[in-house]
Amino acid sequence: MVHSDSDPPLLNHYGTLLCHSTQCDEPQTRVTMEECQLPLIDLCDLGSDDEMVRRACAAAICKASSEWGFFQVVNHGISSQLVDNMRSEQVKLFRAPFETKANSGLLNNSYRWGSPRATCPNQFSWSEAFHVPLTKVSDEACYGDFKSLREVMTCFAAAMSELSRLLAGILTDNLGHWKQASISNICDETTCFLRLNHYPACPISPEIFGLVPHTDSDFLTILCQDQVGGLQLMKDSKWVTVKPNKDALIVNIGDLFQAWSNDVYKSVEHKVVSNATTDRYSIAYFLCPSYDSLIESFVKPSIYRRFTFREYREQVQEDVRKTGYKVGLPRFLLKGSEDLTTTTTTESNTRLYIPSITAKS
Repeated sequence: MVHSDSDPPLLNHYGTLLCHSTQCDEPQTRVTMEECQLPLIDLCDLGSDDEMVRRACAAAICKASSEWGFFQVVNHGISSQLVDNMRSEQVKLFRAPFETKANSGLLNNSYRWGSPRATCPNQFSWSEAFHVPLTKVSDEACYGDFKSLREVMTCFAAAMSELSRLLAGILTDNLGHWKQASISNICDETTCFLRLNHYPACPISPEIFGLVPHTDSDFLTILCQDQVGGLQLMKDSKWVTVKPNKDALIVNIGDLFQAWSNDVYKSVEHKVVSNATTDRYSIAYFLCPSYDSLIESFVKPSIYRRFTFREYREQVQEDVRKTGYKVGLPRFLLKGSEDLTTTTTTESNTRLYIPSITAKS
């Protein structure tokens, strides 16, 4: 049972927004969403002795990244025991008193809750999180009294990092002759993040987001979630609910991969809806480049102008500060490229090269 002093003051903040906001539309009544089964890919096939099986698995990853922007993977190399241990430690962490989480410098002082810049209810996230740089995951000084979390989290982060590089390599190889750089050259443990999420039960309103609609500002994200559900994504111009799969991890394409691939891969808007009775937990790994890394497409004509990751983050933060919302890639469209986005979307399925995948040892 969760202690009452562990929860952040979400209700107080939301109530203030509800009373004083005049800048946003009123919350919309929630409608029943269609439940979807994301493309399910068995990564065991990448280790097959049959080259055609390996090639088909790689092609399925690339196709899902183009058509959905999301997919699930099983036999991903992260043991169920490690996942269970990580979840147990995560729950213990979030059950600590709010003051401990907020003021004791835990996990590089990375605790956050709600939406500090929200100006209306539709911009508010009913959640709390630790957003931890990978460089601090093994730092003993970051854990305070949570000593047992360090070993488990270090192993978990390393496993997620290895998986992210495997998937990024396949997606990069698929770009064929367009690819003139490797993600491994600009993404390493000094640039990536692990985020521990907790979505407390929210009995007051079914319209409150656990996490507001957004796209991810990275190359790709790997999500390990519990069985409570609540993740929704935009598919064919409508919101659909992702059915949890206890054996699978969820992978989604980020904004940087969409720009890098010239819209071959899709960074899809997604959100988390709150649950009235049950807490939800998830862990996300973000594959990010260094801040000075240059993001550009090697396909011509390019849809987006060249930009650094630092420039992209600063623009996102400025938009959120001014409007409460992330704008993202549309800020970096080249003049006249709006028509190209439609063309690229139409042609993306023809750009699915099937690389030769060497069997895993």
